[in-house]
Amino acid sequence: MMTNLFSVFDPLSSIMQLPLNWMSTFIGLLFMPALYWVIPSRWAIVWYKVLNALHSEFKTLLGSSLAGGTIIFITLFSLIVFNNSLGLLPYIFTSTSHMVMTLSLSMPLWIAFMIYGWFNYTQHMFAHLIPQGTPGLLMPFMVVIETISNVIRPGTLAVRLAANMIAGHLLLTLLGNTGPSLSMTLVSLLIFSQILLLTLETAVAMIQSYVFAVLSTLYASEIN
Repeated sequence: MMTNLFSVFDPLSSIMQLPLNWMSTFIGLLFMPALYWVIPSRWAIVWYKVLNALHSEFKTLLGSSLAGGTIIFITLFSLIVFNNSLGLLPYIFTSTSHMVMTLSLSMPLWIAFMIYGWFNYTQHMFAHLIPQGTPGLLMPFMVVIETISNVIRPGTLAVRLAANMIAGHLLLTLLGNTGPSLSMTLVSLLIFSQILLLTLETAVAMIQSYVFAVLSTLYASEIN
């Protein structure tokens, strides 16, 4: 019996204390061997084109000094989009709908950016705390505001991804649970609405992966 609406997202399945639901994070690795065939498939060609487009965009955002770092953000995008998309399939646990997963992705990146920036570009990092043209009286307040906005960045990244994923899944679950009590006409409308919502969730899964990777790239580009 479901005692809590959010209990549908609880990782309860386990064997010998091993939480099997979290293993869904690595299901995307099953797609990797298909990329190494001598004659690539159509799916592999499309994926190569997507990665090349992301590489060009991230390289432009990062600049010449961090151009080699695009592999980090492309890998991050691939991991999130695989988890988001596979989580839409039945009986596959969506790990990116949990703050534990999303914070584990955003926090280490943000900490690494901060350590690298403050040790190598200290003056530049201090300059970021005070926007150009700020009056002298407002400088202490601007330092506090900019510091707070910088500190909450990993949290906003994590909450944005988790909230968008869990909201759509909750709506699909709520609508699906009303099916047994409806008439055939309303069930037909329900199925149609579920298909539309599933299409929307597929788009959200891809868009949120892109947004997470792009924002991480922008945060990295500010340190140099």
